[in-house]
Amino acid sequence: MYKVGWCAEIQGVHAVKENGYDFIECALVSLCLEDAEAYRKVMPDYRNSALPLWAFNGFFPGDLKVVGEAIEKARIRNYVARAAEALHTVGAKIAVLGSGGARRIPEGWEYARAEEQFLELLQLISAHFKGTGVTLAIEPLNKRECNFINRVSEGVKLAALVNQPEIRVLADFYHMQEEGETVDAIMEHKAWLAHIHLADTGRKSPGTGIYPYAALAEQLKNSGYEGMLSVECLSSDPTVELPQSRSYIETVFNDKLAEK
Repeated sequence: MYKVGWCAEIQGVHAVKENGYDFIECALVSLCLEDAEAYRKVMPDYRNSALPLWAFNGFFPGDLKVVGEAIEKARIRNYVARAAEALHTVGAKIAVLGSGGARRIPEGWEYARAEEQFLELLQLISAHFKGTGVTLAIEPLNKRECNFINRVSEGVKLAALVNQPEIRVLADFYHMQEEGETVDAIMEHKAWLAHIHLADTGRKSPGTGIYPYAALAEQLKNSGYEGMLSVECLSSDPTVELPQSRSYIETVFNDKLAEK
């Protein structure tokens, strides 16, 4: 049965809860993992959250490069270790690795070498996530946002090469549509999917555009997917979009939503 969440800053948790969502998805970079004093100050808000923090996105800050010539291996190792500890502390289940700025391949850098570096990163994350209950979900991003890992199939290829239970893939409805990747990818790669992001045309809230949600719901149901759904959209008026999206999701996914 699906749990439904909304991507927002932790300060918005009460509004998310009041509108019937099961969890809130926040940005990992908001935990200030590289600043001990700032981390100490913000963590109480996450530990005492009014909703479970089962998922985090925004894994790496943009200036922490994980592919290319400018990577700082010691900094990456320290960051991943702190991330694993923090995620475990707040009870997270999913950590989404989108981070287009961090993983963008620099001009002149070989794609094959970038893949090697990213695979090394995934092995590092897998080692630190063992025993924490946290799964990393690689997020494919459309080509306007990043030039590396643009389709679900590309994320699955890398996850399969690592072949560790802590490394899986996310399917983001917005990025799939932008890349012309049909919902058939859900069934094709069902064994590797650990998380789903929802949005609609123009990255607006679900139900406001023309994306084929009925087909997506059918694919998820047929695939046996039992994970979480998070709304990740550009919200101009959460007071309207939070309840409208929750109602729309309930209509589309109906019997697959978790009982309250």
